[in-house]
Amino acid sequence: MRFGPPAGGPICKDDPLRPGGRGCDVHVPGLAMKAFHSKLLRRASVVGLGVLIVLVPPSLLRPDAIVITKAMTATTIAEIFVEESSVTVELEIGVADLDGFRNLLPDELYERLGHDPEPLIERVPRFFQEDLMIRPDDGDPIPGRVSQIEARRRLTRDEITGEPLPDPEGEGEPVVFMRLVYPLGDRPETLVIEPPRNASGQTAANIGFVTYHRGLPVNDFRYLGIAEQLNLDWRDPWYSQFNNRNLRRQYYAPISAFLYIEPFEVRKEIVFRPKDLQVWVDLGLEGQESIPAEQWDEIKQRASEFLAEKNPLTIDGRPAEGQLDRVHFIYRNLRTSGVLEVPEDLDIISATMGVIFVYPTDGLPQEVDMEWELFTDRIDRVPSSATDEAGPLPYVLAVDDNVLRWQNFLTNPTDPGQLVAVQTPPGRRSVPLTLVAITAAVGLLGLIVRFGQTLRRGHRPPKYARVAAVALLIVVSLTGPRAVMSGRVSDDDAQLVVTALLQNTYRAFDFKDEGAIYDVLARSAAGELLTDIYLETRRSLELENQGGARVKVKEVDVLDSEAEPLDGELGFISHLTWNVSGSVGHWGHIHTRTNQYEARLTVKSIDGAWKLMSLELLQEQRL
Repeated sequence: MRFGPPAGGPICKDDPLRPGGRGCDVHVPGLAMKAFHSKLLRRASVVGLGVLIVLVPPSLLRPDAIVITKAMTATTIAEIFVEESSVTVELEIGVADLDGFRNLLPDELYERLGHDPEPLIERVPRFFQEDLMIRPDDGDPIPGRVSQIEARRRLTRDEITGEPLPDPEGEGEPVVFMRLVYPLGDRPETLVIEPPRNASGQTAANIGFVTYHRGLPVNDFRYLGIAEQLNLDWRDPWYSQFNNRNLRRQYYAPISAFLYIEPFEVRKEIVFRPKDLQVWVDLGLEGQESIPAEQWDEIKQRASEFLAEKNPLTIDGRPAEGQLDRVHFIYRNLRTSGVLEVPEDLDIISATMGVIFVYPTDGLPQEVDMEWELFTDRIDRVPSSATDEAGPLPYVLAVDDNVLRWQNFLTNPTDPGQLVAVQTPPGRRSVPLTLVAITAAVGLLGLIVRFGQTLRRGHRPPKYARVAAVALLIVVSLTGPRAVMSGRVSDDDAQLVVTALLQNTYRAFDFKDEGAIYDVLARSAAGELLTDIYLETRRSLELENQGGARVKVKEVDVLDSEAEPLDGELGFISHLTWNVSGSVGHWGHIHTRTNQYEARLTVKSIDGAWKLMSLELLQEQRL
């Protein structure tokens, strides 16, 4: 991204975010404002400002801030970029906040806001000295310049992270976009950022802001309501932070630890920057500005081997031996986190890794302790949490309080060995012998005896006798005893059966041992479908981009079901739609997902129990 074009006039370039696909940067050096004023009024961007002047009613041009709760949806959005030689502020100014930035607006719009005429050339210096001020803690406000100003549509932002989202062109509300540049003569240790104020000293704009130091976010989106002091660490911007502790990003810590306690398994996850781990173990990163893709495997191996010997676990009072499960380079933001699948060069300042160790258990433990050993002068507090099915319990580890402890206070924990009861298939009954059947059987027996006598004499039985025997055999087969179903399975009963079979299918994956999973599945499925269900269900429960993390199913909700009986067999075909909801804790996040399926399931009675025999998936979608 280019900030602050050189002197000598506007620079135009292709820009898909701007109307017409092209935009211009306007350079305003020092106090040479007459040229800027004349150019500004001629630019297409200011034509857009003129449209605002005409279309926006005067009542909306008052300097009243809109009171809202989410900073990324504030009337004005400010993104502040601190670099080696300058601070750049990119603004999306809503109509209701225009008065707070009046000293940068064209004369006509300035006067329409109700102010006495005053040339733009005189107002711009005052803006940087009195309005949106950026200054060293012990210095004067930095004289800035306007690099760009234009009318455009507001970007749509994620309601949690504040990151821009794809949006149909022209859908956002009209805003005034400004890019302001504050040059830095040297690298200050602190900067004070102060919002514009009105004549009564109150904040003149409703500003949601985020600050980046050398590309790394210092804070998540927050409101800029008062002067805030930013302490800059030029050696490692990860440690740059505001004095106000409310103004920091969620994942501010360079290293963090998480325990996940489930039946049959405890997981220990450690998230860290390789740059920080380099303090304890040589990862081959000394003096590097980036982590090359070809170094990934070596760094993973060294990091996981070192961490395998650190931060020991005890489970129910006994030292536990874990095994490495996964180690990845990862990404994290407010909404989600995930695994970087394809190796690429990473900035060493922001590169992050995660390693997972697994500790098998016989069931659900009663107590788990982790003793944290990795502290430095900078890393003296380590955010952590212990998570069970009731949710995470956050804790901050410190040098004098370095044990993360989980105790089983669950009142009714899930027992994977306890499956849902499935209805027993209806019995079978026999139709008794009838008089017709008895008579036909006696007649057939008599003919068989006569046939034997005739054949011993060397004669062939007469044709009428042979025909009579065939006829009697048919009568016996049609009227003789046979087993039949004792009744048709109702739609309600079929839905209960299928719901229970589905719940037990998903519950099988609460076990960690593959053999146990397969054995539990065998109670609900048979034939070739058993293997298919094992493979397909396992695939559907694994989160994409999470390196194999498996969702724990919380709820199976059958939405619609229709059943039809099988011809001549004890069973039915169910046309079914159901939702599956679950979650998994991973990299400090609780990932949740709900999938919906539509399928035709064939269910039969096998050895006195209902079993799934075939599944035809008709539709699958993520909700």
